[in-house]
Amino acid sequence: MTTSDQIAPEQTTATEEQLEQEGDIAADYLEGLLDIADIDGDLALDVRAGRAYVSVEADDADALQSISHPDTVQALQELTRLAVQSSTGRFSRLILDIGGSRDARQRQLETLVDRAIARLQEGASQASLPAMSSYERKLVHDIAADRGYASESFGEGAERHTVLRRG
Repeated sequence: MTTSDQIAPEQTTATEEQLEQEGDIAADYLEGLLDIADIDGDLALDVRAGRAYVSVEADDADALQSISHPDTVQALQELTRLAVQSSTGRFSRLILDIGGSRDARQRQLETLVDRAIARLQEGASQASLPAMSSYERKLVHDIAADRGYASESFGEGAERHTVLRRG
């Protein structure tokens, strides 16, 4: 992970109490959205690794199908972060999961990293992955490291992507 993937100085680490507050604010915001969309879902809150995690779950998996696509989850996460920031005045690194979407994305990223590793094993000196969010890049860095490969982020803004090399 490169320095620019780390938190900027003005984005100091939140306390556990502040993260719990973020989760509560996010839950209230998401409950409102679910009500408007007439979607049944239960919310679970957690704090781990310096982030508030909010999960939307349902007994009926089909109930969340319309909002569990990765692009939709990303958009809802950004909207929820903005709602939290508007309420607290602090930048939020909140993570949203809808119907297991984060686990599904983790598996997709593992497959993506494994394909990049296959290219390296076939002789490529490096393998670039598509642009993705900072959270997804962090997951890619972790997956690559677990598999014994080096990774680094390059690019700016929406074009920021990860490049893998042999460790």
